[in-house]
Amino acid sequence: MNEKTPPLVVWHGSQVTPAERQKLLGQQPVTLWLTGLSAAGKSTLAFALERALIDQGRACYVLDGDNVRHGLNRNLGFSAADRAENIRRIAEVARLMNDAGLIVIAAFISPYRADRAAAREIIGADSFREVYVSTSLSVCEARDPKGLYGKARAGEVAAFTGISAPYEPPESPALMVDTAQLSLDQAVSQLIALLPAMRHGE
Repeated sequence: MNEKTPPLVVWHGSQVTPAERQKLLGQQPVTLWLTGLSAAGKSTLAFALERALIDQGRACYVLDGDNVRHGLNRNLGFSAADRAENIRRIAEVARLMNDAGLIVIAAFISPYRADRAAAREIIGADSFREVYVSTSLSVCEARDPKGLYGKARAGEVAAFTGISAPYEPPESPALMVDTAQLSLDQAVSQLIALLPAMRHGE
């Protein structure tokens, strides 16, 4: 896949600066990138965090792995190449949302370190917070809310992360959250602590 900028395409700069957007919204935009096995609790955490942040008056949005495959990434499968493209597209969307001043909560298995490193590069290291939802395989498999682990064990789902495809844990995440050990409220509080403080009266 050619990732180079097409010829004759020119970036048009905005008349609005990032600082103006941050002042308008009273916050510094960042992307919290939640990675972990299927059924680790990423989506549950992401949407609970979104609710908590909105209640605090913060502008934010969840990019969820399943949700984006209903539209933006519906043409992608689960091969290593398609997974990489999935993450690249989401990182580009997150970067644009951060540029608009929004806090982004990205919930994706994103099993490969190289893909997450590429996302960090696209979004920018200063705006990227990697969160490892470290719930164990045994707990995730016991939960199996979509029945996918059972199908993977039966050979009905190919290249399933944690069973027939690898998961590469983050080596130095900003935060590790085990949803088998923490309550939802405790985990959300830890995620909120990763965010820059709100700005008032600037």
